[in-house]
Formats: sequence, C-alpha cells, structure tokens
Amino acid sequence: MADTPELPAPRRALALQPLLHDVVICVAAPAFTASGRDGQLRGARADGFYDHDRRLLHTLVLLIDGREPEPVGVQPLGPDRVRFTAVHRYPGDGTDDPTLIVERVRTAGEGETVLLRNVGTLTHTVRVELAAATDLADIADVKHGLTGPAVPPSAARTGAAALSWCSPTGRARILVAGCPARARTSAGPACGTFTWSRVDVPPGGSWLIRLAVTGRAVPAPPGHPVAASPHVPWSEPVVHGDRRLVALVRQGLADLRALRLADGAGGRSAPHDDQFIAAGCPWYLTLFGRDSIWSARMLLPLGTELARGTLWTLARRQGTVHDDFREEAPGRILHELRPGQSQHGHGLLLPSHYYGSVDATPLFVSLLVDAWRWGLPAADVDGLLPYAERAMDWIVAVCGKDKDGLLRYYPRPGGLLHQSWKDSADAVRDAAGRRVEPPLALCEVQGYAYEAATGLAALLDSRGAAWRARELRAWAAALRDRFADAFWITGKEGPAPRYAAIAVGRDLDPVTGPASNMGQLLATGILDADGCADVAAWLASPELNSGWGLRSRSAAVPGFNPLSYHGGSVWTHDTAIAVQGLCASGRQAEAAALADGLLDAAVHFSYRMPELYGGDARTETSPAPLAYPAACRPQGWSAASGVAVLAALLGLRPDAARRRLALRPLHPALLGPLTVSGLRLAGADLSVRVGGDGRTAVAGLPGGWRVDTAAEGGSGAGSDTGAGGGPGTVG
Repeated sequence: MADTPELPAPRRALALQPLLHDVVICVAAPAFTASGRDGQLRGARADGFYDHDRRLLHTLVLLIDGREPEPVGVQPLGPDRVRFTAVHRYPGDGTDDPTLIVERVRTAGEGETVLLRNVGTLTHTVRVELAAATDLADIADVKHGLTGPAVPPSAARTGAAALSWCSPTGRARILVAGCPARARTSAGPACGTFTWSRVDVPPGGSWLIRLAVTGRAVPAPPGHPVAASPHVPWSEPVVHGDRRLVALVRQGLADLRALRLADGAGGRSAPHDDQFIAAGCPWYLTLFGRDSIWSARMLLPLGTELARGTLWTLARRQGTVHDDFREEAPGRILHELRPGQSQHGHGLLLPSHYYGSVDATPLFVSLLVDAWRWGLPAADVDGLLPYAERAMDWIVAVCGKDKDGLLRYYPRPGGLLHQSWKDSADAVRDAAGRRVEPPLALCEVQGYAYEAATGLAALLDSRGAAWRARELRAWAAALRDRFADAFWITGKEGPAPRYAAIAVGRDLDPVTGPASNMGQLLATGILDADGCADVAAWLASPELNSGWGLRSRSAAVPGFNPLSYHGGSVWTHDTAIAVQGLCASGRQAEAAALADGLLDAAVHFSYRMPELYGGDARTETSPAPLAYPAACRPQGWSAASGVAVLAALLGLRPDAARRRLALRPLHPALLGPLTVSGLRLAGADLSVRVGGDGRTAVAGLPGGWRVDTAAEGGSGAGSDTGAGGGPGTVG
C-alpha cells in the first residue's frame, strides 16, 4: 500500500453554512475541535482542530490495515474532552465479539491519543496509518461553507515524528509522542501521513500514541483575547431542588468554564486576569459585546468578578472616534472582536473591531449598575463609571437624531442589517410575513435604554452627582412616555387586548405581529403594571409559548417557521430573560410555565442547551425538541441561563447602596422547594432556602445587610431571615 493512503474525497463545496446538529465539539477557549461522531476529521463541513479562529487541521483520518475502524460510540469526558470508541474486526475471527478496540481521546487545545486494546486471546498484528491535512482557513470562511486549497505539509527530517504546515495566515504542527516505535513520516502535495507498518498488540496488551496539535494565526493579532488562567471567576453553588434545574446549572457552569477567555490587553489591577465569556462555539468563540454582557449579568448571583473582567475588557475598547467602516463612535461599546477583517458571506464584510450593535452600549451600563448592586468593589465602580457615562452620552445622542427620540440603528452598507440580538437579515417581519428594513427602533432596546438611564441615575446619586441623576431620570421618563405612545398594538384576537410591537419605523409605524422581544421589557421598568400584565398574557399564550420555551415569533402569523433563526425558533437565553422578567413583575404562574418548559427541553439536550432550538408545539405525544441545525453548542448565554432561572425563582434583588437584599421567591407549589448555597453577595457566601410551605431562610449576609421579604411579587408566606457578616448555612 502507498505511504500516503487515499482519503475519502470531500464533496464539492456548496458554500452553505455547515450544519452542527450531529457534530461533536470540544472547547477550551480559544481552542476547539469539531468532528463527526466517528471521530474522523474528513476535511469537510466544520471538521478540524482550531485556535484563535484559525483551523489548524481539517483532516485526521485513522486507518488500520487500510480500513477505517467501525464506530461504536461517543463519550463526553468534559466540555474540552471526548472519547470516540470503535472496533477493528476480521472476517476470520473465531468470535462475533470484537477483540481489537480503538479509543481516541481528543482534547481541545492539546491534541489526542490513539489507543489500541487487545481484549482477545491472540496477538493482533496490524498496520496503522494517520493521514493529516489542512487549509489553515479562517473561521469566517468555514462558517460560509468554504474549504480552502490544501497547504502542503513538511515532514521533520530528524528527531521526533512530526508534520508541519505554513501559510501566509497560519502555522500548524502535529508531533507524535509516546510510541515505542517511530512512525515513518511522508509528505505529499496535499496530505501528510504517519505510518506504523507493523504494530503487534498481544492479548491483554495495548498500543498508545499521543498527538500534540499546535498552531496559531500569522501574524498574531495584537490585543486579541487569550486563554484564561485556571482561576474561575465565580463561585460554585450547591443546588437542591428540581433535578432538572440542578443538572442545568451544573452543566451550564461546566460549559462556561470552557468558554472563558481573558483580555490580553488587561493590566494587573486585580489579583487575577480580566476574564469574560466567549459568545459561543464554533462560530463565535471570541468577545461579543451583548453576548458577553448577558452571560456576566446572568452569573452575578455567583459573584461580581466575571462582570468586572467583562466590563474592563469592553471599556478598554470603547469607541473613541467616528469610523464609518467600523461603525465606531465615541462612547459606543464594541459588538465583535476578530483577529482580522473577514468576509462573512452574503456581502457582509466586517473589520476586526466592529461596533455595529445598538444594544451592547445600554447593556454595558446596566451590567455596571447590576454589578454595583451585587457588591462590586468601589474602586472598580468608580473606575468604570466614566465609561458608563460616555456610553450613556452615546445613547442620548443617537436618540436625539430623530424628533421622536427613540434609540434606533442605522447600518452601513456591507455591515449587519439588524443590530440587536435578532440580527439575521429576515429577523424583523410584520404580521403579513413581510421583511421590514431599518432604521428601526426595537422595543427591547428602548427598555435597555430606560433601564440604563434609571440605573445609572441611582449610581450617580450614590456618588453625589444629584444634578446629573435628575437629568437622566427626566430623560428616562420622557422615553417611557414615548414608548407608551408608539409601541402598543391593539390585538383584535388574543390573550390580552394589546401587545408591544417588535419595532417601530422612522415614521412611528409599528411592526405588527407578536414576537418574543416584548418579554425582555418586563424587568427593565419601562412598562407599567397594566403593560406587564398584557405582555405576560401574550408570553403565556400558545402563540408564543411552545411548551418547550418561548418562540421568537408568534405561530399564528404568516411566515412562522419553527426551525428558522429568528422567525419561530426558541432561544434559550430569551426564554430565561422572560422568566426573570415575569418573576420580577410578580407574574408567577406565567413564569413557572415558561421555566417548566425550558427545563423539560433541557432534559432532551442532556442539559447542554443549544443557542436555539425548534419552536414546534408541544403535545402529549410530541417527540423531543430539535436543535437548530447550525446552532452553537456550547453557547455563552445559553449556558448561563440555568443560573438566570435559578436566581429568578429565588427572586433575588440586591441593593448595595442600602445594603438590602429583596427576596421574592416563586411559590414552591409551582416548581417545588429550593435550597441554594454558594451564592455570593458583596464578597460574602450566601445561602437561601425556600421551604415547601413557602417560608424562606437566608444565611451568610454581609455585615450590615438585611433581607426584605415583603409580599409584593412573592409568595407572602412569611420568612425567617439570618443576619450577620459571617458565612452561614441553611438547615
């Protein structure tokens, strides 16, 4: 047989985004691996070893005696590791049971091991080959469905067995170690091969090789995120209660540990590096303003350190000049950070630092306010406050562009068309299914702006800036009035007489058709009590509540598609935010219904929630929900959603300025009792218990803090509250 075996020929590239529903992903940001369930990398789809958005390998095919092993199963060993098990059988075997077992353990950021185990009674003598190749492609090209030309490999002339690749944009290398017999290494024009012509595996024995896969982009992008230190910037809670919620929190935190990145441009102003959560794997394993902010907000009950790192990372990159291509402006918060300028398909050309987001800036302000309320150290609050004020200045300035004073987005040609979390080209449609083009003022973005202004006003009041605080409150009150005048649509048929439009156009024409966006208004304060009641009724209706979570668009309007990106699918984080808002506004039954559906869906995804999944209606006999075929998994705010739901069910609302913790738990008759230890408030360990009778107990409050369990929005069943500065436990 030739030294370089023939590989399965990849199908011709169709320039379609690769689907991920059956792809096995391991992640240790900024590195990840992706392959089919047999473990072979075949140079197709998203297959490969990656680091910093660069594909280091796209082919790694194992052959034994010229044949591929027969796959048996896949076993995740953690977010960053997986074991692929296969067997190698012979027609002349004296038993139907396989006796040569092949195990490949792949680790993101490191490489993999290949182990042959002989569980039979006779020695197996086999020929082993590993064929490797790469195009050193950028992740944007891979996402667009493109496979670049093969980069010729080079074989090491002396020393250990190794193959290397070099191109103007990247470097990659495979080094073989741990093998008693050195491989023969060959390099063809498109593929390199390691060959062991004779491998003897005695009965009960094994044969093992280790492959170290390394590489990088060229040149190394300055100031780009780096791998985080081993230190994890949040506490590890212990949850007792609904088993689905327990598992969702546990799996989510494991995935978030693998999605951590650190700011390579950060200083040493804290004991540890400034960490943040990458948006998602494989397409968005980098800093995304809104995604990283939401992940940090959701994890605030576990401490403020992640929020601190996220805020400083974004503050260092806050806009300072007007740049049309980057869509940068003074005070604007970054949307997306990449190693370099890249084509994303469909005419989308984005720079390495891209600011095309209308929501990251108000969310940045609210993250600082929320972190302050959870006890972010005063030095960080004061250091970050000027950045928040500049962000608020950008919000006010953009609102002042039009006479109606709403926060709109004005995309440039070749940039993102829609600039909030629903950012696909057809994300905004009316009730007739027609696409609506920007400039648009989205409903949830007005809520973000209102929440940012009122929150920043409270923070400025605490710093003695009363005049500026009054100014912001007046601006926020005017925005609230404008929202009430412009966004409500009367529904002729529906669970409530009106709903909030997904958006309004430049002439204040509302975009008809109920959508999930209004669920994100509930916790912002921009709605009055009647508005909260109307929105809650729509979120609980079968039009939007699929039974597995909140649909992004009503199932009753033309163009609804349960497996579209934003036209009817369920987004994990969107459902969790709606649950938070429903709990905060006292709509407990509606919150419990959405949370219960989300937790049931989590069971079918083994608690690793995809970015989004199908919005088909749930029935008594319906099958399990399906992940969106190209959804990221793991994904930052999806992984953080378990903690968000946990905090919502506990009804935790801290106020560091007054040293008060409001506790409005969901009544246990809805989703059962709940006990959580390992929460963090102002640097102290906190435990909370909600008993089966609805009574609450809190232990471990920081010194001088008290608990408010007033009945508004809560069960009103009474409480026993602990106090004092030391750590405590709940019995």
